[in-house]
Amino acid sequence: MQGVLTGFATIAVVIAVGALLAHLRIVDAGAQQVLSRLAFFVASPALMVGTLGRADVHQVLSANLLASLAGIAVAVALYVVPARLVWRRPLGDTTIGALSSAYVNAGNLGIPVASYVLGDAAFVAPTLLLQLLVLQPLALGFLDADARGRELRWWQLALRPLRNPLTVGSLVGLLLSVTGWTLPAAVSDPLALLGAMAVPSMLVAYGIALRLGPGLGRTGSVAELVTTSTLKMLVQPLVAWFVADVLLGVSGHALLAIVVTSALPTAQNIFVHATRYQRATVLARDTILVTTVGAVPVILLVAAWLG
Repeated sequence: MQGVLTGFATIAVVIAVGALLAHLRIVDAGAQQVLSRLAFFVASPALMVGTLGRADVHQVLSANLLASLAGIAVAVALYVVPARLVWRRPLGDTTIGALSSAYVNAGNLGIPVASYVLGDAAFVAPTLLLQLLVLQPLALGFLDADARGRELRWWQLALRPLRNPLTVGSLVGLLLSVTGWTLPAAVSDPLALLGAMAVPSMLVAYGIALRLGPGLGRTGSVAELVTTSTLKMLVQPLVAWFVADVLLGVSGHALLAIVVTSALPTAQNIFVHATRYQRATVLARDTILVTTVGAVPVILLVAAWLG
C-alpha cells in the first residue's frame, strides 16, 4: 500500500506548490492559463509519444480492456442522461462532465500505482491506450464542434481529433509501439525533456486554480459534483469488477489490477481540457479534487478485498 500513498502524496505536494505560489501572489490566473496551454499543446503530446511508444499494444486485446471499456461506458451514460435531460447542459459542458465521471488518471498516478502496487506498469496500458486513442479523441471532437458553434457531423468527428496535438502524439506513439521503431536520440531526448513538463505543469496549474477560483461547491451544481464523483469512485470500478469477474472469469492479481485501475481518480488533464475550451471548469476541478482524495480509501479497500 506504500505505492498508493506515495503516488497520492506526490500529487498532493505538487498541487500544494501551485496553490502556495498563487497565495503568495508569485503567479496569477494568467500563469495558470499559460501552464495549461503549455501542457495541452507541447508537453502532453511529447509525453504521449514516449509513453505509448513503450507500451505493449497486445495488452489492448485483453479482458482488461473489455472490463475497463464497460466501466467507462456505464459511467458516461449515467452522467450524460441527467446532464442533457435534467440539468440541460450544452454539448461542451456535458462532454467535460462525462470525462470527469469516467476518465481515469492512468498516466501520472496510474503508472506508479501499477508499478509499485500491482508490480507491473503494463497493467495500466490498456486503459491508457483506450482513453488516449478512443475516448479522448471523441471527446475533443465534441469539444471542438461545440467551441465552433456548428452542427456536429460524423466526418467532422472523425477528422477533427487528428488536428489535435494530443491525438497526434498518441498516434505517433502507437505507431512506434506497433512497428518497434525507435526514434533517434536527437529526437527522443528533447521529446522526453518536453514530456517531463506535462505532469508538473498540469498539477501546478490545478493548484493555482484551486487557490484563485471559487471554493469547493460554491458555484455550479452540487448534484452534478456528487454524480460525477460517485460514478468515478464507485460505479466505474464496480462495473469493471462485475464484467471481469462474473462475465469474463478473471481472478486473482489480474482482477485486482482491473478494479484498481478503474478506481483511479479523474485525471488532471480533464481540467486542462476544460480550461482550454472554457467548459465546466469548476465541475472538472472539483471532481478531480474529490476523487483524488476519495480514491485513496477506495483503492485501499479494493486491495484488501481482492489482494
